[in-house]
Amino acid sequence: MPTYNKLVRDRIPDIIQKSGKSYNTRILSHSEYTMALKDKLQEEVNEYLEAGHLKDQGEELADILEVVYALAEAQQMSTDELDEIRRTKAQQRGRFEGRVLLIDVQE
Repeated sequence: MPTYNKLVRDRIPDIIQKSGKSYNTRILSHSEYTMALKDKLQEEVNEYLEAGHLKDQGEELADILEVVYALAEAQQMSTDELDEIRRTKAQQRGRFEGRVLLIDVQE
């Protein structure tokens, strides 16, 4: 019996049950949930970095977004607020469209 001890999407237990398997779960406290989301974010980023095909990369990027949105919500921030912060930073500091690599800065 594999042991996972990781945060999963809400419908995963139903999917496991429908496959004829049994499982054990528990509901995390808020602080445990936040830590589990951070772990999940790292997991999803690693999966993205290891994905070879564009379709797989897209799937992993979508998973990363889902975790980022959950982290924002856990911090009582709406996705609209998060996007507004992103837009403000983009206006103030730019985006990454120019593909600029900073080599060094002379003092």
